[in-house]
Amino acid sequence: METFENLVRAEFAPKNTYLNTASSALLPARTVAALQDAVRLRAEGRALDPLFADVEACRAAYARLAGVPAERVAAGATVALYTSLVAASLPPGAEVLTAEGDFSSVLNPFHARGDLKVRAVPLERLAESVRPGTALVAVSAVQSADGRITDLAVLREAARGHGARTYVDFSQAAGWLPMAADDCDYGVSITFKWLLGPHGAAFLVVPEDFGDLTPVQAGWVAGENPWESCYGPVPELARSARRFDSSPALFDYAGLRASLELVEELGVDTVRAHDLALADRFRAGLATLGRTPVPSPGSPIVSVPGLGCLQPELAEAGIAVSNRAGNLRASFHLYNTAADVDRLLDALSG
Repeated sequence: METFENLVRAEFAPKNTYLNTASSALLPARTVAALQDAVRLRAEGRALDPLFADVEACRAAYARLAGVPAERVAAGATVALYTSLVAASLPPGAEVLTAEGDFSSVLNPFHARGDLKVRAVPLERLAESVRPGTALVAVSAVQSADGRITDLAVLREAARGHGARTYVDFSQAAGWLPMAADDCDYGVSITFKWLLGPHGAAFLVVPEDFGDLTPVQAGWVAGENPWESCYGPVPELARSARRFDSSPALFDYAGLRASLELVEELGVDTVRAHDLALADRFRAGLATLGRTPVPSPGSPIVSVPGLGCLQPELAEAGIAVSNRAGNLRASFHLYNTAADVDRLLDALSG
């Protein structure tokens, strides 16, 4: 078996110091090749069957990462789409508990309803804030802005104790943080961050009984027999989570299949150990510079207050990071090295 270093070296050749996976990941070479093949297939007028097969292969691969049967995984395009689906399932007046400052795609569809009671509390108080009458708790597994990690086990028990469901966005977690089938009632993730895929694909994990979801966005692909559901009302919805599918961006799934194969080949635990070692190296270096990041232990995302204004200057120097609410956000993934960390630290010490 190839070593981690050899596999990564064969797949990635960044032209800069790229520390911005929390925005979007670099594409592996195999993914670029798969995208080119898909485009060529379409350009030459060949049958698209292989691209539809890619969608199912991606569904199965994500199911393995999430620890659930593929029948519980819906394939779509965005987190906001699936948040809207969950929001549509709630009765008027239902209370939705959220974390302050969470990513808008996890929050806004609940506010857009106009007839829900949406309550926001600090992340560290989320579990203790579940109360009788709370219908749903919606939160990111890892906060986009600063990398703080939600204690999903504690949240799940608090929610169940009050009869509430949980909706968790794994977009900043899937690919480096192990997921489990019982982490939440509904789990969603895009795939262009830690899963190394192109933009345009997302997955929703639903309970075996589909929870309270109604497939209000169902089109032909949501039919039990999609090719017999192209005209008129869909005669029978899929008997699996595929009833919550949206028409797939085929090129994206063609590339994503290659990306997920790489993630599985490397292993989430190996990726996690690599990513966290680099993040911890950065935190230790910040301490020597007299800088204290937002506390986010066990996360590959590190956010440094007051330094976000340096993002343009760092970009000029070939170092890609983000400015999030005035904080400098660096995020470390499998294609990064200790030399990348040290280069950023040197730039910050100048």
